[in-house]
Amino acid sequence: MSWQGYIDNLKTPDQSGTCPVSEAAICGITAGQESVWASSPGIQVTVDEIKKLGANDRSSFAQNGVHIGGVRCRLIRDQMDVDPVFALDLKTSADAEGNTFSVCVGKAKTAIVIAKGTKDASGGQLSSKVFKIVEYLRKAGY
Repeated sequence: MSWQGYIDNLKTPDQSGTCPVSEAAICGITAGQESVWASSPGIQVTVDEIKKLGANDRSSFAQNGVHIGGVRCRLIRDQMDVDPVFALDLKTSADAEGNTFSVCVGKAKTAIVIAKGTKDASGGQLSSKVFKIVEYLRKAGY
């Protein structure tokens, strides 16, 4: 499967029949080689954002938030170092219409998986989708 296949998989309906993921990206986090491997058109993750999301020191996220695709997100829960979760749960700042969106970032050994939810998606729906991909990537050595 190509990296784009993983993005397509993230954007499929879940067990409830709804598609909770509106945008997704998979990015390499190996030091000096940070890059976007695949993404949906509505999310442009920068190298600086990848470095921050993939870093071991996320202590500033609780107070300052983090940006993904230029959108500021606040930290809801950091379980990036908790086996088998390996994820950050975030919430975007409000858009022009006042909507906020859940975001989940999962971390494999050499990659991060980012999923931004639809307006009605819960963080749990995103976490479930991201967990499956991250678990597979970790088992495959990524």
